[in-house]
Amino acid sequence: MGNSYEESPISLDNELYNNYESYGFVKHVQEFSHKAGLIKTEEEVLGIIFKGVSKRFDQQKFKTSLVEGRFISFEDSTYSKEVLLSRTIANKLRLSIGDDVIVHFFQNPPRVRKLEVVGIYETNLSEYYDAKFIIGDIRLIQRLNNWSDSIAGGMEVFISNANKIGEAEQMLEEIVDYDFYVEPVREKYVQVFDWLHLISRQVNIFLGIILFVVCVNMISIILILIMERTQMIGLLKSFGANNRLIRSIFSYNGIQLILKGLLIGNLLGLGLCYIQYQFKVIPLNPHDYYMSYVPIGWDWQVVLGLNLLTFIVVSLIILIPTIIIARINPIKSIKFD
Repeated sequence: MGNSYEESPISLDNELYNNYESYGFVKHVQEFSHKAGLIKTEEEVLGIIFKGVSKRFDQQKFKTSLVEGRFISFEDSTYSKEVLLSRTIANKLRLSIGDDVIVHFFQNPPRVRKLEVVGIYETNLSEYYDAKFIIGDIRLIQRLNNWSDSIAGGMEVFISNANKIGEAEQMLEEIVDYDFYVEPVREKYVQVFDWLHLISRQVNIFLGIILFVVCVNMISIILILIMERTQMIGLLKSFGANNRLIRSIFSYNGIQLILKGLLIGNLLGLGLCYIQYQFKVIPLNPHDYYMSYVPIGWDWQVVLGLNLLTFIVVSLIILIPTIIIARINPIKSIKFD
């Protein structure tokens, strides 16, 4: 309702939640609930959103964001009194692992719970997540709202192929009840994905500029070789060599330079990427880039494709300067100094 984080309760007794494995495009389903509140310490007061999760929460994927402590442990008989804070919230409230926090929940009458901090997480999405959310047991929210264990605020659906998110959204709308609202993460956090799309476009422009510079440099190199070998070209023509043969000599020489350049470039580039992948030596400002270091993704199809594209394009480009060979006069070139 408006900007409120309070959800209308939904039943988890549905086909998608209970038998998601039967749908090929669904990888995982987990429930959640939100509740607004205040964290109060002796010195600070901060408004937060309590996100309740269950044992079904994918802790393995969350490990990359858990920077200190551990994930909450779920009790069998009652709700867990443990909670995870973001590094942003922990720094503001001067809290650390093992500290107790008093959380005041907004409802009538107001409720207060004393919880223990067992972990610190950091997603670097400060504006959208870290500055607002703490993570705890969903059964706490169910108790506060007088919900049964089969009631939650919503379900998070992970699909197996992110490139088919549009098809998955349509299928989900057909599967779930008519009163459910399906919202892709790309629409929920549209600013983040627009920024990622902009970065991807800049990468393509950057690669295009590099390819253009390589082509210009290779044309310059071939022209210099032709100028330095003008007398040799004249001698070859005087001995009966045709233009095609002489052009093939310079083209072959140019292709050798391309292969050597690609070999050295790949060794240097992939070597630096490996160092960054292992040791993360190049940092980033997480508030601007949503991550604290330059990430490296190993996509060998892209690497091979770029090498092949560079080789083909530059090999064709170096044929252009060899056209000058046909205009060289043998008599004048032999006298050329």
